[in-house]
Amino acid sequence: MTRIRYLLQAFRARRNRHLSRTDSVSFEAFCNEAPIQKHPTTKESSLNGDFNVSPLKKQRSGEAYVRFSSQKYEPNCTRPSLPAVLLVIALLAVFLVLPLIYLLHCFGVIYVQERYEHPTLPEQSHFVQKPVERSIVLPKILPPPPKPDYGKCKIINEEDRLDCFPENGANQQGCEARGCCWIPAKKKPKAGVPLAVPYCFYPTNYATYNYVNITETAYGLEAYLRRNFSTAYPGDVDIIKLSARFETETRLHIKITDPLKNRFEPPYPEVPVVDKAATNLFYLFDIDPMKSGFRVIRKSDNVVIFDTQDLPNLIFSNQFLQLTGKLPSKYIYGIGEHRGRFLLSTQWSRFTLFNHDSIPSFDKNLYGSHPFYLIVENSTKSHGFYLHNSNAMDVILQPTPAVTFRPIGGVLDFYFFLGPSPSDVVSQYTELIGRPYMPPYWGLGFHLCRFGYRTLSRTRLVMQRNIDAGIPLDTQWNDLDYMKNSNDFTVDPVNFKGLAEFVKELHGRGMHYIPLVDAGVSGSETPGTYPPYDEGVKMDIFVKNSTGQIFIGKVWNNGSTVWPDFTHPTTVDYWTLMLKSLHDVVPFDGAWIDMNEPSNFLSGSFTGCPKSTLESPPYLPNIDGGVINFKTMCMSAKHYAGLHYDVHNLYGFTEAIVTSFAMSEIRGKRPMVISRSTFAGHGHYAGHWSGDVVSDWLDMRYSIPQLLSFSLFGIPLMGADICGFNGNTTRTLCNRWTQLGAFYPFSRNHNTDDGIDQDPVAMGPEVTISARKALSVRYQLLPYLYTLFWEAHVKGDTVSRPLFFEFINDVQTYDVDTQFLWGPGLMVVPVLEENATAVTAYLPKGLWYDYYTKSPIISKGESVNLSAPLDTIPLLIRGGYILPQQAPEQTTTKTRLNKIEILAAADEQLNAYGQLYWDDGDSLNLYEEKQYSLLNFWMEKGVLRTENVFWCNNETPPNLGAVTIIGLNEPVSEVLVNNVAQAFRYDTIHKYLLIENLNVGLQKPVVVTWK
Repeated sequence: MTRIRYLLQAFRARRNRHLSRTDSVSFEAFCNEAPIQKHPTTKESSLNGDFNVSPLKKQRSGEAYVRFSSQKYEPNCTRPSLPAVLLVIALLAVFLVLPLIYLLHCFGVIYVQERYEHPTLPEQSHFVQKPVERSIVLPKILPPPPKPDYGKCKIINEEDRLDCFPENGANQQGCEARGCCWIPAKKKPKAGVPLAVPYCFYPTNYATYNYVNITETAYGLEAYLRRNFSTAYPGDVDIIKLSARFETETRLHIKITDPLKNRFEPPYPEVPVVDKAATNLFYLFDIDPMKSGFRVIRKSDNVVIFDTQDLPNLIFSNQFLQLTGKLPSKYIYGIGEHRGRFLLSTQWSRFTLFNHDSIPSFDKNLYGSHPFYLIVENSTKSHGFYLHNSNAMDVILQPTPAVTFRPIGGVLDFYFFLGPSPSDVVSQYTELIGRPYMPPYWGLGFHLCRFGYRTLSRTRLVMQRNIDAGIPLDTQWNDLDYMKNSNDFTVDPVNFKGLAEFVKELHGRGMHYIPLVDAGVSGSETPGTYPPYDEGVKMDIFVKNSTGQIFIGKVWNNGSTVWPDFTHPTTVDYWTLMLKSLHDVVPFDGAWIDMNEPSNFLSGSFTGCPKSTLESPPYLPNIDGGVINFKTMCMSAKHYAGLHYDVHNLYGFTEAIVTSFAMSEIRGKRPMVISRSTFAGHGHYAGHWSGDVVSDWLDMRYSIPQLLSFSLFGIPLMGADICGFNGNTTRTLCNRWTQLGAFYPFSRNHNTDDGIDQDPVAMGPEVTISARKALSVRYQLLPYLYTLFWEAHVKGDTVSRPLFFEFINDVQTYDVDTQFLWGPGLMVVPVLEENATAVTAYLPKGLWYDYYTKSPIISKGESVNLSAPLDTIPLLIRGGYILPQQAPEQTTTKTRLNKIEILAAADEQLNAYGQLYWDDGDSLNLYEEKQYSLLNFWMEKGVLRTENVFWCNNETPPNLGAVTIIGLNEPVSEVLVNNVAQAFRYDTIHKYLLIENLNVGLQKPVVVTWK
């Protein structure tokens, strides 16, 4: 929470400055000279308390460059003397001739050819700046490209073609006007395939940007490039600046900007500003001055992980940017949010990133934007890539393999993470964008909701029937039907009369309550009757239209809707005030923020949008609806941080930041915020649910790759609406989805107002039994799950993770997305087919145990058939791991009071390891303030030990109550706990040892031995 507080301080600190500025470049900077005062003491990171702006982003209005000093004086004679003439000639030589020679050197008229391949900085001492031979001219209008050389066009393989005409309507005439090749593919694309081999593609000799200047800097390298010919897009940037910062051993930062013009850059997530190069780098940044582009190379094995060298399609224009890189393998994951397989297809796939309210389906832009991917290289090493750009974009994968990014604004600002393990990549990524936040313990319990309870009495009835059936339940939710006229921060005084008393009753049971809060507020209430609008007008925090008036649209409100601008510093105070006003009436515990893409029932305002290139950009990504403002705000709408065109994808993210802060201020406890819209860095503040999924088997199946993708994005608190949201579920579907949903990190049953009741009890005895069984296992494993969230919060680990994260040497795991792991030690194998009572699972090589029977399964790395009765989801414990547990109760509050139990699964050498993190589960900053306890568990042959890594007397776990050790093939005759004999039971069939009825404190090491 420290970073959240700093961030909100920054909101206020930014009132007197624009939120995003790119580097402006003086003449001296362009020629690699700069006065000393331009570079004060460098700052390693902007993530500190005072939030000073980095030196490179400071306003430079006060700078003055004094080249000559003029002063008046009276001459001593009326005619020049010979010494005076010689002095003037000498001064002219010093101040005119020598600078002119240096400028010619800068601009490439004087040169010495050199290849730039950066080693680590200590090795760079031999570098001398030697620009390539090119004089530079700054034409106002670039000439058109030459006609293509079809002799060279024909030698390009179809899989390597780079699309030169990505818009609709490509034809030979238009293609050749772009200087590109027109050759139809040998095979026509199949019906329904959105992309295929391009007919119009770049020739190999296409002249794009070329280097005119390269310089070593304190942080890495800096270069300037010049464009040769015009593109098909207006506003080509003639000169671009490339900076390469060697930020850490494993993180390379490359940024391409317009050095002469400020362009939008996303202010969030805040990323470190590093002005000093690291040493002992895992990578090489390779530039050849005689070729365009660059290469990023892994040092350890010389694998090129990203290759743009000599690629002809780099474009940097006003509203269209394009960057392509060749990739080292086809095993690529991420680029979300989208519906599809976890392993992305490189067969001409397109992913559109532009946050949008839509029922999840294939080939559509969905609720979040995450321009991040992770690749497993053929060597099994992994790396990641993140494009720090919030504009709408298409991302293309092709068979080369290669990736192309096409944002329609901003700059090309991207990072490489060198891993080398997949876990390392995610850790390095979240180190940049923000580690996942630590949710409250109760947030990991089961949640119940639906749109359409309509009354408080119906809400209470549904909740109570599930409690009476013995189903664990922690939090009751309400959708917008609790509001008066669907207006935020109101309560229906008739249908939800007594809501405050109901919430207090929940608190008395150790339960919690979360209401919906939509992004927009009503803009058509009678003046003076609706404070959320009246106060917003007074505080001037609503999004404006192009003329400076409040932007008006329509969502659930009766008349019209207006939207708070969450990038505005004052909105922090406004939103906190509004949430507190509701909390004073109904003491809710978390916030469910919805419709924040932002969604709009109109495409723009009631009168549409003003005509401009913002609303009709030269290149339109594959956005659902065919227009950029489809069901959202006009792109010309104004926010404090910039135009909606630039900040659209940040809207829900900034709402999550402000809501998280407000909830922590109001309750004084950890926020529990779940948002539909997301962006990179969202997991540092809130969780996510996958939106309006359909109640069918396909949507249930695809919830797993989506869950795994969000693990990569640093958002572990994620899940789908159990049993589906849209349409009517069925008993068989809801039965299996309830079992799977019990193992979503965020576990909630929720559906629409025009569907049937789908809470477990409403679906009948079969679903009730399944829910009780699966959720009881979840609650039993909560100490293990909570420890995984702590590891994510502190180290950047994943909670739910794909198999290849743990078995990187097993290629068979790379494409598995119908099963997943909780941490390293528990495998979840859901049933995804109707009426199936068995499921095929891939088990990597090793020893596995059935969670229920404790029976061992020895795998050589193969698919096995697992029994899956209708009331059971198969779960497997991985040999070599120890899982802390507690006996389950109906709430996390009661479960936390039970004694700790240890479940130790032996590997082939009878060894195992585990951890337990424990704090009070709800207070802020407990780890940072050292108010926690951390224990390690070790098992070696015949001995199990506990070890206190950190012990806080204020936050201690319950005593040890039971130990189960599985995988003991030899019968046990004696058990000692701290050298005291204990009763035990050994199962001779399933080969496990059970020690019960213990009451041993964990503040001191515990030693369990057997023989």
